[in-house]
Amino acid sequence: MITEHALLPVISGQEDDFEAAFDHARSVIASMPGFVSLSLSRSIETPGTYLLLVQWDSLEDHTVGFRGSPQYQQWRQLLHRFYKPFPLVEHFELVNSAPR
Repeated sequence: MITEHALLPVISGQEDDFEAAFDHARSVIASMPGFVSLSLSRSIETPGTYLLLVQWDSLEDHTVGFRGSPQYQQWRQLLHRFYKPFPLVEHFELVNSAPR
């Protein structure tokens, strides 16, 4: 399993609209093969910045499956207009963890 990590810089004043659009976009990505889970968090120190974490079964499920799909075009139409600058997306593999 891999984790997609993206810091989303949302244009000031559009945070509420972004969150509403994300509510719709969530079902788009959740329907994709290889999708495991996601979380969206808002920065306390910089309220226009959001942290998106998406768990995928494999890197290819995200980079090939999702990004190459018609559903990705829906995702783009719903969300990409809110970003300035465009977010950097990186992928991570778990090295270590601790239970609560």
